[in-house]
Amino acid sequence: MRLLYSALSPFARKVRIVAHENGLTGAITLETASPFTDESLRALNPLSQVPTLILDDGEILFDSAVICDHLDALGGAGLIPASGQDRRRALTLQALADGMGSAAVAVVRERMRPADDQRPELLERQLRAITAGLDLLETQAFTVDRFTIAEIAVAAQLAYFDARKVLDWRVGRPALEAWFEAVARRDSLVVTSVQLA
Repeated sequence: MRLLYSALSPFARKVRIVAHENGLTGAITLETASPFTDESLRALNPLSQVPTLILDDGEILFDSAVICDHLDALGGAGLIPASGQDRRRALTLQALADGMGSAAVAVVRERMRPADDQRPELLERQLRAITAGLDLLETQAFTVDRFTIAEIAVAAQLAYFDARKVLDWRVGRPALEAWFEAVARRDSLVVTSVQLA
């Protein structure tokens, strides 16, 4: 399998964590791709987004939730609960984290524009969505004992907020901060982390 990814993408990191947890790291070749400049990516994924997974038979999978579902079924780690309330919780929190990630990417892209060309209303809207999501996550009583697609998605996004300095998410969220500091030491998060210079 070939994974087209960007090292900083929180969505690609989520996929890499799932692959690691499922013992599939050795079965996946990582290939960097720039969704903003690499038009050859569009031939594989019309949205020109990472991650994009190319299976050995040529089948192409995107987006990150679909890729994670495939890898978890292939590896059998059970990171996506099979049914019931546990499944609904995991998928809902993954969707929340992914939505926050999309908002964060929009913030980062907007801040790259010249200061006098930035759209304050766009930044405010995206940051409000992220803040509301963080406030909900603070109430979720995460523990290091439970590690599903929900926890993976949330951890990947929180790390992205730090790496890109999107916002100081720790203020007023001691439970989320303590959980993240503990779960960040998990092997799959350590080996997929990116250190910025």
